[in-house]
Amino acid sequence: MSQPDLVIFDCDGTLVDSEIIAGQVDTALLAEAGVRISVEEFMERYAGLTFAEAVIQVESDFKVPLQASIIDRSKAILDRRLAAEVLPVPGALAAVAGIATARCVCSNSTDERLAAMLGRTGLKPLFGDRVYSARSIPSGRPKPAPDVFLHAAEKLGAAPRRCFVIEDSVHGITAARRAGMRVIGFTGGAHSWPGHADALTEAGAETVIRRWGDLAAVLSALSGWSEDD
Repeated sequence: MSQPDLVIFDCDGTLVDSEIIAGQVDTALLAEAGVRISVEEFMERYAGLTFAEAVIQVESDFKVPLQASIIDRSKAILDRRLAAEVLPVPGALAAVAGIATARCVCSNSTDERLAAMLGRTGLKPLFGDRVYSARSIPSGRPKPAPDVFLHAAEKLGAAPRRCFVIEDSVHGITAARRAGMRVIGFTGGAHSWPGHADALTEAGAETVIRRWGDLAAVLSALSGWSEDD
């Protein structure tokens, strides 16, 4: 593969530094409910899940019932904080602008939150309408289901095996691999934890980068060979 058909970027924790803010909001709400967990541990366990999915897992892991209202409270607080605070991950704008082939965003976040975050960080013009929320596609299934990646590939006329995905979470990498796509892990977000790169590699990332400045060279090198070679 000399050049991919499509480069797909995750958003939260990959293009924008939203995961650290979400972790702060969610762990504070969990602490109010009696679940004590650090932001780092929360990221390690639940990064890539929607908060509703994380709540279900927290109830199982900590053997404690949580009120359903915690999900709505998280959304309201997080939307306010993201609108006022979220920043692009350093180097993200230049890295995206440097992609010569087709590019898009595939995320578990809602359309409204994606528009707000990409708009605030200046990334929106680099993608236009090629921004896909797993919640808005026909199946509505979020990552780790592969649906949002396959939806984007179909819409943009790209063969899955000729797509590269850039992801910061195990669930995102799992989704991309299930879609038959190649994956580069990313650990440059502020929420990254010790062992993050190892977890992404174990999930199926071909390689992991920490700086956006490395993306062009890594894409070029990986595009020169097939995993089947």
